[in-house]
Amino acid sequence: MSKQRDAVRMSDEEVWTFLENAHSLQVATIGKDGAPHLTTVWFGIEDGKILFETYGKSQKVVNLYRDNRIALLAEDGDTYDKLRGVSINGSAEIIDENPRRTEAMRFLVQVHFKGQSEEELDRTAEQMARKRIVVAVTPEKVMSWDHTKLGGKGP
Repeated sequence: MSKQRDAVRMSDEEVWTFLENAHSLQVATIGKDGAPHLTTVWFGIEDGKILFETYGKSQKVVNLYRDNRIALLAEDGDTYDKLRGVSINGSAEIIDENPRRTEAMRFLVQVHFKGQSEEELDRTAEQMARKRIVVAVTPEKVMSWDHTKLGGKGP
């Protein structure tokens, strides 16, 4: 492994801090023909898993029912010396049964719609859970880079 690769790798704590401050994730699933299907989602982190919600009939969910392998990417930076990111390969669990689906949806609503009352959180989560499901991703391989650690030195 190269010294530069080692120099830009984030620690576990840095990875989770980066993810907690990211707004969205690129999500790749595997289509029926083996081609990747790429989308963007909002997400939350709970107990070491990455959760996101989506329509139950979306293509990514159809793909995950067939093959639960998934890849996630959060990235940041406009120039080489500012590039930072986390890429995760993992397995997805589809949470489509209540009450667990609504509880997970409530968690995600709370993450993304701060300032709602408990009643508003419950109402929004219940409404969203009617047509949506939650996907919980268990990370299996985590790759990271933070080029700010290079001190402005390029490739």
